[in-house]
Amino acid sequence: MNVRRHHISGLALAAVTALGAGTLSACSSDSAAAGNTDKFDVVASFYPMAFLAEQIGGGHVNVTSLTEPGQEPHDLEISAQQRAQLEDSDAALYLKGLQPSVDETVEQSGLKTKIDAATLTKLEDHGDVEHEHEGEEAHSEEEGHSEEEGHALDPHVWLDPVKYAEIAKGVGTAFEKADPDHAADYKKNTEALVKKLDGLNTQFTDGLKNTKTKVFFTNHAAFGYLAERYGLTQEAISGVDPDSEPSPARIKKLQQEAKADGVTTVFYETLVSDKTAKTLANDAGLKTDVLDPLEGITDKSKGDDYFEVMESNLTALKTALGAK
Repeated sequence: MNVRRHHISGLALAAVTALGAGTLSACSSDSAAAGNTDKFDVVASFYPMAFLAEQIGGGHVNVTSLTEPGQEPHDLEISAQQRAQLEDSDAALYLKGLQPSVDETVEQSGLKTKIDAATLTKLEDHGDVEHEHEGEEAHSEEEGHSEEEGHALDPHVWLDPVKYAEIAKGVGTAFEKADPDHAADYKKNTEALVKKLDGLNTQFTDGLKNTKTKVFFTNHAAFGYLAERYGLTQEAISGVDPDSEPSPARIKKLQQEAKADGVTTVFYETLVSDKTAKTLANDAGLKTDVLDPLEGITDKSKGDDYFEVMESNLTALKTALGAK
């Protein structure tokens, strides 16, 4: 969306949730409450977790997402209504380290089944938001990025199909244990999902094997795992937190990088402002396009679910990188 993000007050969010808008928009239009249904009730922290729950659970689960469609997940503050819904549910599926409000609420809850996706794969430190050229050193603090920001563990694992598949397997196992009556179906659905993710990985591997450049510019550092998986280099305008503002030195550095690395495109996102990305593109004579970090699905998304948006991302990257 071409607007700046805004925080939704707890009162407003509670009102929306009470009206049943907290369900996953891309998967269901039902307004079922988060808990006390005749299904296995799962509260998911945001879209990538909700998508896994829907795909693995199938008809046996009732999934509610804590993050509203169109809301940037980093902004989420849990309301009292959502806390109550969480307590009434059978399981919570979340990614620790991405949404502190969710982490705290789940930790304090009395839920028996708490599935932390961060424990189902290995989170990595992708270092500074910029790469170094020969003879150069990256000075993150000088350019407005603290060491803590530049070297925190990167939570954006779902953008790597291989790591997302690892998480899917762990979620499937957790569902089987928590709801043994439907274990066979959870196992079957997990295997089908992993197979699709394996196919997506092959598409990315083949599509990005031969490109004119390996460097791409993004609005914030969400694509470190994807870049590492397919031999690319991500240059982020901001850090892992999309709210952080780049310094003038960082912008100047990126303009130099664009010329040095043959960068053609500055990517922006659907859930955050594109102002900085477009300013950089205009100043450097570059194109702009969307590279979606898949933190939520809206009518602005280039696809209706994870796989469709990831395929759109692949198309965008192939064009920007000059795939042969």
